[in-house]
Amino acid sequence: MSVSTRIANLGRRFLDKLALPAAVGRVLVQSLAGVVRRFSKRGRRHLRRGEVRRQLYQLGNRSLWFVLITLSFLGMVMAYQTCLQLSRVTGDFSQVGQQMMRLVIGDFGATLTGMMLATRVGAGIAAELGSMKVTEQLDALRMSGVLPIDYLVVPRLCASVVMTVVLSLLGGLAMLGAAGLTARFSFGVNPRVFFDPSAVTFAHLGVGLVKAASYGVAIPVIASACGMSARGSSEGVGWATTAAVIGGSFAVLALDFAWSVAAYVVFEGQL
Repeated sequence: MSVSTRIANLGRRFLDKLALPAAVGRVLVQSLAGVVRRFSKRGRRHLRRGEVRRQLYQLGNRSLWFVLITLSFLGMVMAYQTCLQLSRVTGDFSQVGQQMMRLVIGDFGATLTGMMLATRVGAGIAAELGSMKVTEQLDALRMSGVLPIDYLVVPRLCASVVMTVVLSLLGGLAMLGAAGLTARFSFGVNPRVFFDPSAVTFAHLGVGLVKAASYGVAIPVIASACGMSARGSSEGVGWATTAAVIGGSFAVLALDFAWSVAAYVVFEGQL
């Protein structure tokens, strides 16, 4: 193989790696423009009546028990392990609840919920849009004068932002409740001591809500970009689903780190 051929193959592989990030950026810009068009007469003709309401149910209500149960078990494990280690060192459990509330409200509630939704919601969106792509239904929408972004992605984006915030709040409450019960019945921690909110500030709540909203944007955008980039047949849909789960999970972790650093710089004395 000649040197020029090797360079060409290397360049082709490099461009292939950039194709998906470019598609994500394109879908993000078009989706935000679609949200603006949604409130205009021009954009309403691309929407199905009640589609946002249907997506709120699909993305939110059908993920509720999955999020609540998962975060409850994680809260139980965190409380048990924390109290267990403290019992071996100092035996003082007075700060366990306060510090856990800070972590759950400012970080873990939103981030763990985002990770759960990246698997369930991201995979579902990618599989659905990927199937429509390989069966040429997206091309049929364009031929009918309908924008696929406005028709398919925008309702999912709006529903995802709302339900990610709601599920983050409910999941955080479930996590704290399960942690408090575990600490009470395993180590005898007084619930009044555990559920003391004096260490929590509005900065923690604000950072948690911002993180949840950003995850609600990132997950459907990445999943939609992966689904609309699917090629071939069932193999392409499988690739799109896998890429959506990996990309959504990575985006949640990256956004969590970015928002945490920004919050530390802005609210250094309150976090």
